[in-house]
Amino acid sequence: MTTTSSRGRRRAPTRISRAAGKAAALQKPRVILALLLLLALTSVMLLDGYLRAEVGGDQRVRTGASASKVPEKVLDGGPILTFQGGQATTLSVPDKTIALTFDDGPNPTWTPQVLKILEEYDVPGTFFLVGSMVSRYPSIVKDMVEEGNEVGIHTFTHVDLSYQSEARVDREMEQTQLALAGAAGITTTLFRAPYSSETDAIDNYSWPVYKELGEDGYTSVFVDTDSDDWKRPGVSKIIEGATPEDGEGASVLFHDAGGERSQTIKALPEYIKKMKAAGYTFTTISGVTQEQNAAARQATGQQPTAGATAAAGTAGTATAGAGAATGEQPGNLTNGEANGTGTGTGTAAGNGGTGGTINRLQAAHREATGVTLYEGKALIAAVTLAEWTVPTLSVGLMIVGVAVMGRFGMMLILARRHYRKRNKRRFSWGPTVTRPVSVIVPAYNEKECIANTLKSLAKSTHPIEIIIVDDGSDDDTSEISREAARALGMTNVRVIRQENAGKPAALNNGVRSASYDIVVMMDGDTVFEPDAVFHLVQPFADPNVGAVAGNAKVGNRDTIIGAWQHIEYVMGFNLDRRMYDLLRCMPTIPGAIGAFRREAVLEVGGMSEDTLAEDTDITIAMHRGGWQVVYQEHAKAWTEAPGSLKQLWSQRYRWSYGTMQALWKHRKSLTDKGPSGRFGRVGMPLVVLFQIITPVFAPLIDVFTIYSMIFVDFQAALLAWLAVLGVQLGCAAYAFRLDREKYRYLLMMPLQQLAYRQMMYLVLIHSCITALTGGRLRWQKLKRTGEVGTPAGVS
Repeated sequence: MTTTSSRGRRRAPTRISRAAGKAAALQKPRVILALLLLLALTSVMLLDGYLRAEVGGDQRVRTGASASKVPEKVLDGGPILTFQGGQATTLSVPDKTIALTFDDGPNPTWTPQVLKILEEYDVPGTFFLVGSMVSRYPSIVKDMVEEGNEVGIHTFTHVDLSYQSEARVDREMEQTQLALAGAAGITTTLFRAPYSSETDAIDNYSWPVYKELGEDGYTSVFVDTDSDDWKRPGVSKIIEGATPEDGEGASVLFHDAGGERSQTIKALPEYIKKMKAAGYTFTTISGVTQEQNAAARQATGQQPTAGATAAAGTAGTATAGAGAATGEQPGNLTNGEANGTGTGTGTAAGNGGTGGTINRLQAAHREATGVTLYEGKALIAAVTLAEWTVPTLSVGLMIVGVAVMGRFGMMLILARRHYRKRNKRRFSWGPTVTRPVSVIVPAYNEKECIANTLKSLAKSTHPIEIIIVDDGSDDDTSEISREAARALGMTNVRVIRQENAGKPAALNNGVRSASYDIVVMMDGDTVFEPDAVFHLVQPFADPNVGAVAGNAKVGNRDTIIGAWQHIEYVMGFNLDRRMYDLLRCMPTIPGAIGAFRREAVLEVGGMSEDTLAEDTDITIAMHRGGWQVVYQEHAKAWTEAPGSLKQLWSQRYRWSYGTMQALWKHRKSLTDKGPSGRFGRVGMPLVVLFQIITPVFAPLIDVFTIYSMIFVDFQAALLAWLAVLGVQLGCAAYAFRLDREKYRYLLMMPLQQLAYRQMMYLVLIHSCITALTGGRLRWQKLKRTGEVGTPAGVS
């Protein structure tokens, strides 16, 4: 933007304003990116839940329904149901023939063992596959097809289709076709409904589903003989149950998934040997269909047309691929083509399906091409991502949970030790510090607050000089400061005005101008208690202490946002500082209230402009300079917290990003030796773990909790969340007790966990994205109201 001078001439924007404008322009895309990351995580979890039937799962199974609307010829017919010419037709398996079928796969444990047995005994099988399992284990399906076995659809999520809407039925079929296309490059015309058995189990609710699918070109497959292996009755019982009576042919049902199948694996080779010894041959469903249709043509004296012998039955027009992605069903076949009256004019996919030769045992397969193929591969890729991501996130969740609980435990134990140590009657820092100190107040457009700040300092019980550094304010901050000092009769106030250069420059100017060896730094919107300076400077009785952190408190705590921040300040900041103080690795001196040895500040180079968190930067520099940094809980100051969510986001974004900058700047502290390296050895890992890594992944707890409440077990998830909330409430209550705060603000904590905490997570993720993308921010001025007055007014 441009500015206008008093003479009306337009001036070009300054370098600072251009940088600020550029930084502001970059924020929106990064916020969007942070939200997109959260959306992507949610989408991956929903996909994984859908694959595991946790999302959209339907466990209902219909039994005992009437079959009055189902034709008798279907109820009494064979296990293969087609709709030739729009009319229901059933086919039976020829005598001494077995169509060996398997349901519910693929399974990574049992299906490969089944395939190995079939290959060993040179027996083909027909596998009715669950689409979600196909997408999770595509390599098994590819091997299955390449080895000459036939595949059919068993829906995507293994639901009873008689309960589902037409749209859900279409989706179950289409998604399974896509999974097959992505896994093995094929689609199929075979279908077996979950929970189906023999044709006489078709009822008035499932019959319309079979009719609709038949009109779309699907062949529905039932069973004649059920091994009942899913009941795990024992190997001999499984073999007995799977054996047809009196040499009849049969569609025989086994399971290669859906449970523990060790008995099936033991029974299958024995069963195959028994049936071969009895003169049985094994084939696929397409093999049965072709054999029966060929026999029917021979009986009527019809001669097969070219290619029809190979492609009869379920093969249809083999060049037509299943258009699952667009809602088009397999091959878009006419009923005649779908049931054996068409001609085989193209190439069917599968073993031997190249060069124009069609494998008759896989005649139900279609080669997936075009959009269907690519969408199928995309589905497999997405599922693979979900399969890797969700378990990884689950491990991360466990780590985060352990870290969070560990942090709570550390804070409680160390905070208690710290409180007892510092509040002993005999505890002393050394001789009482009574010499005057310099109080530096950097101010930029603080007209609303500066008078209250000076009023609080006028009541100081410790001798001080006050240096107000006006950093180029354009709201009369300097004049208001001088008038307030005169009105209060303060002769110890100096006002220094400089061109706008930022808070670090203002603080450095104040340090250089200070008259005394101890400098107290505070914000222009902060109000000190009368004895704050006295308590703050007492640790300097120890010559090894280079800096002291005070106890910053939220003054405007009577609003919802203020109450949330009050809880955060008391629990998060002050408990943390007690812990870090005891570990001698304090990471931050708060800008609202902190004190330094002047020589120590100058020794480490003053307040740096390299980061947005100059308070964290100078604190780490103090540690690396060999100075001790301590926390003085009795030195209390009241600060005005952001009054809107926008301002809060801006402030915390700057804090988070600035902390990352400071940690990166001082990364070599990890290798520092001796006392100066303690922060690198202890503080740096703790800050990275507790203030960056854990909060970044903490949203996983909430996402998984919401996911579990909606799709898994609401009661258990709710109890887990309440348990975590209870632990946090306990920690917060203890922190309030140590700081002698009123417990009534803790009533806001459940709401804080639901709203405020999520915002803080997004802020941190936003900051991480900014750091990773190399963005830079300037120090941002928050809008103040001046509503925080003297301590008495906010207590």
